[in-house]
Amino acid sequence: MPLKTTTIGSFPKPDYVPITDWFQQQDGLTDASGEVTRNANLLFAQDDSKNEDLYVRATSAAIKDQVEAGIDIPTDGEQRRENYIHYHCRHLKGFDFDNLTKRTLRDGAYTAELPTISSKISPKGNHFLPRDFDVASQFTDRPVKLTIPGPTTIMDTTANEFYADEKQLAFDLADALNYEIKALADAGCTYIQVDEPVFARNVERALDYGVECLDRCFHGVPDHVTRVMHMCCGYPQKLDDKDYQKADPLSYFRLAEAVDVSSINQVSLEDAHRYNDLTMLEKFPNTSIIFGAVAIADSRVESVDEIVARLKDALNHIDKERLLAGPDCGLAMLGRDLALIKMKNLCEAAKLV
Repeated sequence: MPLKTTTIGSFPKPDYVPITDWFQQQDGLTDASGEVTRNANLLFAQDDSKNEDLYVRATSAAIKDQVEAGIDIPTDGEQRRENYIHYHCRHLKGFDFDNLTKRTLRDGAYTAELPTISSKISPKGNHFLPRDFDVASQFTDRPVKLTIPGPTTIMDTTANEFYADEKQLAFDLADALNYEIKALADAGCTYIQVDEPVFARNVERALDYGVECLDRCFHGVPDHVTRVMHMCCGYPQKLDDKDYQKADPLSYFRLAEAVDVSSINQVSLEDAHRYNDLTMLEKFPNTSIIFGAVAIADSRVESVDEIVARLKDALNHIDKERLLAGPDCGLAMLGRDLALIKMKNLCEAAKLV
C-alpha cells in the first residue's frame, strides 16, 4: 500500500475571497524604526454572510485541487480565515477585538496589535466549525480534516490582561476548544487537528501544561476520531526567505516522549525546510507521523525522486503503517500553481514508496 497523504491546513486563496492572509499584508507595515508591524485593521475579518457563496466557492476549489493532486485527507483550505488563530478567537467570549494591545512576537520576529483577553474565556454557545466541515465535505467523498489553533499558540498570539495564572488561561482555552471539537466530531469529522507551533519554541511550557491541554482539547471525543497535532518550526515573512527564525532542532526530541504518551494519534513534523536527525522518529513508538516532505515557503520544487529518497530514509526509523506524507505546514504562501506542483510530486512519491 502507498503511504497516505494529507495537507496541514491553509491553501492559497483565490482573488475573489474577500479576506487576505496575514503574509499578503506586507506593504506599509514597517514603522520608522524598521520594526515589522502588523495592523489589526488589515488582518482581523468579520463573518460576512453576504459573501458566503464566495467562501463556499473557494472551499470547493481548494478541495478539488487537493483531491485531483492525489491528497487522501484534504483540509478545507481555511478559506474563510484571515489567520488560523484569530478566526477561532472571534468565536469565543473573553477576547476584545476593539481594544488591541501591541506585542512583540515569535522571538522578536515582528510586532503586532493583537486582541486582548479581557474576561474569562468560554464558548459563545454557537458552534461554527461544523458548518465549515459540512461545506467542505459536500465536495469530496474523502475524509476532510479540520484544523484548530492550540491553547498555548492562542496565548502567544493574543494579549492577556485578565488572567493572573497562565496555566488557568490555557485550561480555559482548552475547554473552549473542546466544546467546538466535540461538535465537529458529532458532525462527522473524523480527522481533527490542533496546531501548536509554539511547542517547538517554548518546550518548557509545552511540557509543563501544553501537552496536558492537548488531552483536554480532545476530552470526550470518540475513539473513531483521529486526533492530530501539528508542530511547526517557524513561518517566514515571505516566500524564499532563507534566514527566517526557526525553532531549535532538538525541540522535537525533547517533546517526543510527552506527546507520544498523550491521547494524540498523529503528529505533524517538519523536515523539508531543514532536515532532522531521523532517529527522532524512533522517539514516537506509538504515534503516527505526518512527515513534512515538501517545503511551504520555498519556490524550489522538490523532485519526486528527492521526496522518495527522504521518505525511504524515514522508513528506516518508523513502521510504514505509521508514516504519512505531507507538506511542512500550510500551503497558502506558495500560491496555487506552486502548491499544485508540490502536492502532485508529494503524492506521486508516496505511491512509489
